[in-house]
Amino acid sequence: MRTIVNLNRKWAFAKGVAQPPVEIPELWNLVNLPHTWNAIDGQDGGGDYYRGTCCYMKPIQKQELPQTDRYYLEIRGANSSADVYMNGKHLAHHDGGYSTWRVDLTDALENENVLAITVDNSPNQQVYPQMADFTFYGGLYRDVNLICVNESHFDLDYYGGPGIMVTPTVNGADAQVEVSVFLSNARLGQSVRFTLLDAEGAQIAQQECKDTKASFLIPGVHMWNGRKDPYLYTCRAQLVEDDKVLDEISTPFGCRFFSIDPDRGFLLNGQEYPLRGVSRHQDRWDVGNALLPEHHIEDMDLICEMGATTIRLAHYQHDQFFYDLCDQRGQVIWAEIPYISQHMPTGRENTVSQMKELIVQNYNHPSIVVWGLSNEITMKGAEDPDLLENHRILNELCHELDKTRLTTMACVSPCPIDSSILEIPDVLSYNHYFGWYGGDTSMNGPWFDKFHAKHPKLPIGCSEYGCEALNWHTSNPQQGDYTEEYQAYYHEELIRQLFSRKYLWATHVWNMFDFGCDARNEGGENGQNHKGLVTIDRKYKKDSFYAYKAWLSDEPFVHLCGKRYVDRVEDVTKVTVYSNLPSVELFANGVSLGVQEAPDHFFYFQVPNSGSTHLTAVSGDCRDESVIRKVDTFNEAYRLREKNAILNWFDITEVEGHLSLNSKFGDIMATLQGKMVLMGLFAKLAPKLGGGAKGGGFDLGGMSGIMEMLSGFTLIRLTGMMGTMNVSFTKEELLDLNAKLNKIKAPKA
Repeated sequence: MRTIVNLNRKWAFAKGVAQPPVEIPELWNLVNLPHTWNAIDGQDGGGDYYRGTCCYMKPIQKQELPQTDRYYLEIRGANSSADVYMNGKHLAHHDGGYSTWRVDLTDALENENVLAITVDNSPNQQVYPQMADFTFYGGLYRDVNLICVNESHFDLDYYGGPGIMVTPTVNGADAQVEVSVFLSNARLGQSVRFTLLDAEGAQIAQQECKDTKASFLIPGVHMWNGRKDPYLYTCRAQLVEDDKVLDEISTPFGCRFFSIDPDRGFLLNGQEYPLRGVSRHQDRWDVGNALLPEHHIEDMDLICEMGATTIRLAHYQHDQFFYDLCDQRGQVIWAEIPYISQHMPTGRENTVSQMKELIVQNYNHPSIVVWGLSNEITMKGAEDPDLLENHRILNELCHELDKTRLTTMACVSPCPIDSSILEIPDVLSYNHYFGWYGGDTSMNGPWFDKFHAKHPKLPIGCSEYGCEALNWHTSNPQQGDYTEEYQAYYHEELIRQLFSRKYLWATHVWNMFDFGCDARNEGGENGQNHKGLVTIDRKYKKDSFYAYKAWLSDEPFVHLCGKRYVDRVEDVTKVTVYSNLPSVELFANGVSLGVQEAPDHFFYFQVPNSGSTHLTAVSGDCRDESVIRKVDTFNEAYRLREKNAILNWFDITEVEGHLSLNSKFGDIMATLQGKMVLMGLFAKLAPKLGGGAKGGGFDLGGMSGIMEMLSGFTLIRLTGMMGTMNVSFTKEELLDLNAKLNKIKAPKA
């Protein structure tokens, strides 16, 4: 029988070791898995986290292992390339940091062994991702196991798969379930015993076959029905010889069917089932990507508390444990590979191998409904023939490996809606940040209406939207101020616009949690993207979290916004309450300020602000409390302060009526001289961006979409954000640029 031995404990570890030594050095650090070497430096800003090759070594004594025929090393995540050595002999290489892969150690095993794994997250133009707005944490950051099996066993070699495929087809009240297993070294006289179990573990059907396929009919099937009823069956397969079980595997599965309609959106089991949810990155504070099961469970608990029905698992394959949670909790999933931001002609083979691993390893999960081909890959243009061919290959591969699901991709705002790349996947979504990266919030809904009118037969969704918020506060929220109040306003507006458009097949907030991006230098806390509805440590739910809970959750609640915004200057201040109940009454120091009804779940009260005021919001049996306090001058602790900024906005020389680094990008581009200064800047940046005369691959003559998207940000803010593209500026460079702008008259308002 198969035995799995976990190898997570006590590895010797050292940075900067590309070739393992013969013996384990005594002075190396001891670590337990899961482990990343970027848990801290990958989240502290500066874009300087360690990217290189590190080595893990572990002694293995064969006599301590179960006695069996074959031993497979199973690595569930090594970012991003890795090599396996046994007793100094190189056994395997793997490219791709987010999937499971295995190595047959049998022939290399001796009585006394030294297992070594080198892991490399350094830049590599053959392995995705290489340019993206998140930290590429290095390490053995998921479980490492030793799978001990009989010579005849269910396959362990094919793209890290489970060795079993279950394909249910629903026909009326029944389901036909087709099961295929894959065998290695099978012999005559062996058979496969297939057993179906219900959710309670009771046997409902069994077959024993000489073949590797079986077919079952489940009459009166209990459907997997999303959050409403995520019912799971189990299929168990046993390899049998002379009534002895040689190997056994099992997988949960769900019976469901779905469709995506260009007018009605997502339909689950024939019923409209709006997909309204979030995207998720897998890292967290001081842990990086080396998550434990309790971390995954906490993430799922928070997502379900919010009421989400869907998760986009961005931008790579997530832990199998989390996919299992998605099945169990009824989340509908978009799963994708890290083909992101920048197409690399040298990376095609890696996109294919990562897609094969994603589909083969995750085929049995009922929660997954679409395979994502790429994310924002048209950043540098949508008509590159090699990019288009790469997408066609991936799209055909998905349909070849899985005839039950659809394909999709996440397009970035500037990708033209008549681009030929939009014809490749089955359904589409766009990433839009109108109201944060330029434009304003009112542009989001109308943009989708325009797309829907032009492509009435093509399902469209919103795969990313959001804005950043930290512990900054104001009573006058403005785009780009990083306050919790602006983020709340932004999401109120986006909820109204997106949730009212039934044709949007899915909407995914960017992001559920703040996440590490070491190159970011903005918002006052460097090294993170702060668009999360919850902080990276999962300790604080921002007000916008409750805006979604008010719309999506059935659990009665009431939430007073602005709990961290206590000191307020104005004599009458606006206080917002979120609730999924029909009415809310607000009390100030025990005195009722009235009862409000709000069909959109957002309740706004004008509250007299004098002295200290204790606020209590009441709706039915639910209540929430907070305190505000009248102050004479604005509390500067609430105002954004950039951390380690090369140049702050208040250090910049401004000339009245003229441009400066504090001017908005769109205003600078509106003047001929300003445009020439910026074009000169792009030309100088081209070598840093990895491009030629077109500025890092961007066609500067055709960047109108990007220009519009960025127009609302000041130039000083944009220079800080360019750290995500490995571009940095010195103080002298910024002051010189400001001096040039000071000579140019600003456009009239």
